[in-house]
This record gives sequence, C-alpha cells and structure tokens, in this order.
Amino acid sequence: MLQNPGLHYLDNAATTIVAPEVADVIHRAMLEHWANPSSLYTPGAESEAALSAARAALARTLGCKSRELYFTSCGSESNNLALLGGALTKKFGKEIVVSGFEHPSVRRPLERLAGMGYTVHFVNPEPDGSLDIRKMLAHVNRSTILVACMMVNNETGARVEVEKLAAEVKKINPRTMVHVDAVQAWMRLPIKLANIDSLAVSGHKIHAPKGVAALYLSDSLAQSFQPPYLGGEQEREKRPGTENLPYALGLAAAAKRLAGNMKQRNEQIAALNRRLREGLSVFPEVEINTPENAVPELLNFSENCIKSETMLAYLAQQQIYVSAASACGRGQPSHTLAAMGRPALAIDTAIRVSFCADNTPEDVDAFLERFEEGMKTLQRIHK
Repeated sequence: MLQNPGLHYLDNAATTIVAPEVADVIHRAMLEHWANPSSLYTPGAESEAALSAARAALARTLGCKSRELYFTSCGSESNNLALLGGALTKKFGKEIVVSGFEHPSVRRPLERLAGMGYTVHFVNPEPDGSLDIRKMLAHVNRSTILVACMMVNNETGARVEVEKLAAEVKKINPRTMVHVDAVQAWMRLPIKLANIDSLAVSGHKIHAPKGVAALYLSDSLAQSFQPPYLGGEQEREKRPGTENLPYALGLAAAAKRLAGNMKQRNEQIAALNRRLREGLSVFPEVEINTPENAVPELLNFSENCIKSETMLAYLAQQQIYVSAASACGRGQPSHTLAAMGRPALAIDTAIRVSFCADNTPEDVDAFLERFEEGMKTLQRIHK
C-alpha cells in the first residue's frame, strides 16, 4: 500500500493508511451522491438509499440491526455520545464503574461526570496489563447506572472479556448500561453484542479515512436515550448534522474489505509479532509491557535506558515510524502503563509497535536493525 519502499510504518494503532479501493469509493461518492440524504427530491432519495446500504453493510459486521447503528465523526465522539447520553438517560442512580486504562475519550467524560456529583469507580489493570473483571463487578450495585470497558487496550493490546463482563453486570443490575470502546478490537476480534448496550468503532483504524465512525445503540437503550447535544433529526435524532455520505460509504467499503479474512490476517500478524519478540529478546534491557492475552497487532515494551522521544526521533530519521503511547496523548506519559504500576523509567522509555496486514517481515527487520543502532549510539538515561 505504501508508495515509498524505504518507509516502514509500524504505528497502525494510531491510524492506518487509507486503502486505495476505499479512497476510490469515496471519490466516486463525492461525484455521484452529492445530494443531501434528507432532501425529498430524487437525488436526495438516491443518497439516502446509498447511506442505508452502507449502514446495513456495517451492521452485518457487528451482527446488529441497521437501525441500531449511528454514523459519527470519530471513535471519541461515539464514546462521548454514549457516555454523556447514558448519564442523561439512566437517572436511577449516580454510580459508574470503568476500567482504569481507558482511552481519554472515555476517561475524561467520566471525570466530568464525577465533578457533577457522580461516583466513578476506576479499576486499574493488573501489573501484567490484564484486567480482572471480577474487581469491576465488585463495584456494581443497584445504583450503578453505567459500566464502561474497552475491548482491546490501545497501548498494550490487552484483551478484556467484555461479553462476559456485560453478562455478569446484567445479572447484578439489569438496568445498568454497558458501554464498550471497540475501536481497537473491530476487525481484529469477533464481537458479540449480547448484553452490550452501546459500542464504538472507528474508520481510520481499518484503512478508512479519519473523520468517520459509528456507534451501536441497542434498540432497548435507543428507545429512551437522551443525546447530549441537539440539532436536526439526522441519525434518528440521536446525532444531529448532515451525514458525511462519502465517508460513510468508505467506512462500509473498508469493513467489507476486511470482514472475510480476519483469521488469515491474525495468523499473518501473529507471525510478525513473534518475529519482533524474538528480535527484542537479545536486548537484556528490554521488558515487555504487553500481557500474554493481547491481540498480536500491538506490542508495547520498555528499553529502560533511552528516552522514548529520543529513540522515536532517531527511528523517524530512518523512516521507521512507531510511537510511545496513545497518539491522542500527544507526547504525554502513558496513562495505561502508569495504571499498571510500571516505574517511571519504564514509562519514559516505552515504545509501541502496532501492525496491520500490509506489514512485512522486512518492516520488522528494519525496525530491529535501527533499534539496535539506537541502543548502541544514543544517549542513555542516568539511573
């Protein structure tokens, strides 16, 4: 997919490169489906039909009804819409339970709700990066209006059994809303929506453009759901604003492109992950932060001797692109590693490598070669 053979892009958890065939779909849609889907004349009806077809295609990848999917601008908006709307909707209590390693688009809305009088229980991951859902369930009671937990952590790749968590939450309190951030899980893992009330996915993690995403709202929740902002009646009054039809069609095209070969991609990417782990094993300073149950697309490790930004800048000079933490943190220390209780040195020297199916063994080898050079030549932290 890359035009530059000397470039090695290994930061797919931050964003993926738009697939050419997806870009083609978007370009055609901009020219052919120019009318507003809400307009009553023929071109508008044709745009509405195209939007409905895209929604149905997305619904098939999640196993839900078309009417349960709402197009948004990004995963962060989907999370905000679900959480703030959930608090407006569920008025029988003031308690919320959330994992301690959530994306900022989950953590910060809940911090705002805490400032408004809600009691928010943050449950940190274990030192190995895994999350013990029993500790989350211990905080759920008859006053719990919301439980939020990501399916795959965006920094370490840790997997969480959100389906099991949701089922157990409903046993304790059937009225509790369960929200899942599945931005890093969609098209990497099968998703089962039983007992899950809302779920966020995003386009730019699956080779669609930035600026388009979707939110699943179950029929049972949607009947009473109160959105946090108002406007037009687009997206069935849950999310206002004229629909971004070309990008919605692009999102559907990207999803259909990946839906049929998930197992094959996982095997291919797992081989790259093993190759990287084997290459890192020769460095005694390196410690792996990613837990054993993680998806193979992400590997987070600390080299414990050179600041992350120094190593990243050196690698970038060689056109090798990785990251230190979540791109949304914009250079801030890793919240996830801090929640795991990792020491400051490990946090300051952490590197995240994230794969997609377009990556090759040559990408891994190029990273390891330049990483070794950096370990030998860059200035080390004085412990």
